[in-house]
Parts: sequence; C-alpha cells; structure tokens
Amino acid sequence: MKNFSPMFLTGKSVIATLFGILALFTATANAQITTNQTGTNNGFYYSFWKQDNSGSISMNLGAGGNYSVNWSGIQNFTAGKGWATGGRKNVTFSGSFNGGSNGYLAIYGWTTNPLVEYYIVENHGSWTPPGGTSIGTLTSDGGTYNIYHLTRTNAPCITGNSCNFDQFWSVRTSTRSSGTVTTGNHFDAWKSHGMNMGTFNYMILETEGFQSSGNSNVTVGEGGSSSSSSSSSSSSSSSSAGGGTGTITVRARGTSGQEQIQLVVNNATVATWTLSTSYQNYTVNNSATSNILVKFINDATNRDVQVDYIIAGGVTKQAEDQSYNTGVFQSGACGGGSGHSEWLNCNGAIGF
Repeated sequence: MKNFSPMFLTGKSVIATLFGILALFTATANAQITTNQTGTNNGFYYSFWKQDNSGSISMNLGAGGNYSVNWSGIQNFTAGKGWATGGRKNVTFSGSFNGGSNGYLAIYGWTTNPLVEYYIVENHGSWTPPGGTSIGTLTSDGGTYNIYHLTRTNAPCITGNSCNFDQFWSVRTSTRSSGTVTTGNHFDAWKSHGMNMGTFNYMILETEGFQSSGNSNVTVGEGGSSSSSSSSSSSSSSSSAGGGTGTITVRARGTSGQEQIQLVVNNATVATWTLSTSYQNYTVNNSATSNILVKFINDATNRDVQVDYIIAGGVTKQAEDQSYNTGVFQSGACGGGSGHSEWLNCNGAIGF
C-alpha cells in the first residue's frame, strides 16, 4: 500500500522555501485520498480501501480527527481515522452521516491470531447490517446493541485478498451520529458469547459503503475514563444510591437474574446480593477504600455477572481498570488472562 507523502518543492530563496513549507502543511492537513493506502494525518492513523474502480469515492483528511467522504455507485469501500493499534478506548465522535441505501458509520478494526474483523455500528443507511439473527444484546453508552457473529470465506482482509475469518458485530438499535463508544464493553460482551479476539491491529471510526451512494463528515477523538461505561438505564448513575465517603456501592447486573455476588472487605464478607438483569446499585455502610473484592459465588449454565464499577470513599473505580480478576474467562481459562474486564464468567472475584 502507498502512504500519502506530499513532495516538498525547494527554491533558491527563503521566500520560496517558506511557500514550500506552507504548501506541505496545507496538503497534509487537508489531503484528498482516492487510492488504497494507510498513513498518519494530524496525529491520527487513517485507512482508505476500495474494492475496485467502480463508481466514485474520495476521502478528505481534515484537521485533527476530522475527515469527510463522498461516494457514488461504489461497490465497496471503507475509510476513516483512528489509531494504528486498537483496544479499550472511550471513543468520541460527532458530525453528519448519510448512509444512503447501504452505508455504515462504525468503530471498525481487526485483530490477528485469530483474524477477526469487528464493527460497532452507530449509524447506517436504510438497510440494517449485517442481516441474520442476533445472538444477544448489550446495553452500553445509553443505547442497546444487537450482537452478531458471522464467518467470511475467501474474502479480502488485512493480510490478503482471499481470507477466512470471523466478523463480530454490535449494531445500535437507535442510530446516532455523535456520542461516546466504550469499546471495552463490546469486547467483553463478545467474549461472553465465546467470540474471542486476538492481537489488536488498527481501529478507526469508519465510513463504509456497499453498492450505494452517500456522504459523511465526522470527527473522532478519545475521551477520558467514563463513570458509567455500561448502563441499562439513563436514570441510574454513580450519583444515585450510595457513593458517600462512609459507604461502598457496587453497580452490577446478572445475565439471568439468579446470580449472587458477595462484597468482601479485608477478607470478611460484608454483604451478599442476588442480582437483577438490569444494572442496580448495591450499597453498604463501610469506610474501606481498598482490599475490596466483588465475588461471584453461584456460577452455572447461562449465568454471568457484569460489574460496572464500585464507589468506595467517594471515589469511582471502574471494573475494567482492575488487573485482579479471577472470574473472567480469558486465554482459555477462568482468570487466565490479564483481567481488565467487567465480566465474571466463573466463580471468582474482581479486586479493587
């Protein structure tokens, strides 16, 4: 693939040199892309790919994380800005999107070993991707997403033109063109369905079109840590029940409504709760701020626990920020990975 690299034209005078620098800066800041390539622009990674030369497609690289795309009669393309290496991020985005008959606005990326193409679709055209039957749902960032698992054979991928790989999809049921996506919530939800990711390759806020026409003008960025990274109700937040300096609040849910968790402080069990399938705040009077465990105690078929966060001493601590997690299923075993997950798929605990 070619990287966009504008030519620096030098002159014999200082003035000519300055004009050359200005021309280079302008080209870099507002480059038009029409051929398959990847590169960096204004601090962001970008990727542009089209399947063939049918129709017309152009991508304009704007300031910061901004880009715009116009396409007409295209067979298939994907274009966007983001990061050379994906992962757990709070991705912010805003702008306008017209997907026509079949276009997507999505957090899009790849992993290797295994080779996985993934989509977190925030907006789309008149056709709702990817078709088929959803295998589950996820509530995150103020919306509900349908989850899909597809298999592709002999299809283009980041390693060649004839690849076999899985596709993981989260498709938002209420479309939007601005907001925040907590990618870790989707990775964890896919994991709970046995959809295992590999080593992260690039991740972008993509505009994609398939046999369609449309346009977009969007800006992507990265926000800080969210205090409500996954919530099933906009009326519930860390400022509701609990959260004082003399209390510990656990925000959690179960997948079946039969899950039981214990709050263990300094090796002593101080509370046991049976979870709802929607997020609830569970609070006890306790002034501890460390040596806290949220423990899943009755694992069974179709039972899993998702811990959003705890509040201890008035400080919110996100579950996905904790490395101690003996209950998440990672690397083929319970507690077999690096933690950093909201999920307890087995009897075990998250340490805060």
